[in-house]
Amino acid sequence: MPENYDHYISKNIKAFYKRRLAAPIIYLIVLILAWHFFSLSAVFSPDILPDDTSLETAFRGGKQYISTTLSDLKFTGYTQSIFGHTNGYYYYTMRDEECIIVLLSPNTSEEGLPSIEEVTIKGKISKGNENFDTLLSNLSTDLNWTENGIRNKVSSYYISEPGFNHVGNWILFAAIFITGIYALLCIVLSVIYMFFPVLSPACQDLALFGNPKKMLEQAEEELATLPQLATEDMFITEHFFIETSVYGNAIVPIDEIIWIYKYSTLHKFFWYHFSISYTLHISANKHLYIQCPKNIKSDIDGIICLLYTSDAADEL
Repeated sequence: MPENYDHYISKNIKAFYKRRLAAPIIYLIVLILAWHFFSLSAVFSPDILPDDTSLETAFRGGKQYISTTLSDLKFTGYTQSIFGHTNGYYYYTMRDEECIIVLLSPNTSEEGLPSIEEVTIKGKISKGNENFDTLLSNLSTDLNWTENGIRNKVSSYYISEPGFNHVGNWILFAAIFITGIYALLCIVLSVIYMFFPVLSPACQDLALFGNPKKMLEQAEEELATLPQLATEDMFITEHFFIETSVYGNAIVPIDEIIWIYKYSTLHKFFWYHFSISYTLHISANKHLYIQCPKNIKSDIDGIICLLYTSDAADEL
């Protein structure tokens, strides 16, 4: 325990929020890198696919989500189904001397029109998978071609309109936006609390009982001069219970405390019990509730014993 408690509460509040800066900063960095390297912006603003660019070239160039206009599409007679529901209809068309397969949504294809003169879609360029190989095999049989022959004519990449999942994209955008704003807000608030500890939640809880700034100064003075009990991260002064731990900070006027008790938690791995931790629970007036987790039993017993035997015991 430190020997000098001058401004100890404010110092710990600053240290607490300094530690809390790391997680949201790392998250924002990861979010920015993911946005850049995975081209997430293309999900919301797809690239225009030039007429003279092949699907393979676009795919290898990182342009997976694209917007393009296609003409003279012919229905292959095959569909894609997911869990028994028709997810899309396969069409083929020529695009700058390249024959490509296009998977259109049921709405765009109007449930499988035989031909479509022209359509503008947003889609995802994908490399052919097992289902795509099966489609080409079936087409080669229908057209009396060999599989090698049709593979030489048809691109091994295709455009999937259902793959450009509008609902999924907006859910992804909402998740990125909300979590990003939350992380940024955590950073801003942590910085504010670091520079102005009196604005932190631990100190603002004191507004329930008086002026937070004056009560913080009083608690700091009492802790610096003569604490009645000092454990590793909990303190009793003449008028305050104070917590300054890695899990949070709290300042509670002793005469406002209604109830105080401890709760034990047994930690085990399968059948092996390896430790017991204790949490101090404090209920105060104005619906203030404080938890001080992961303390040792002797420290909590000392706090409870002193509070119950103090002049404020009549209030407990």
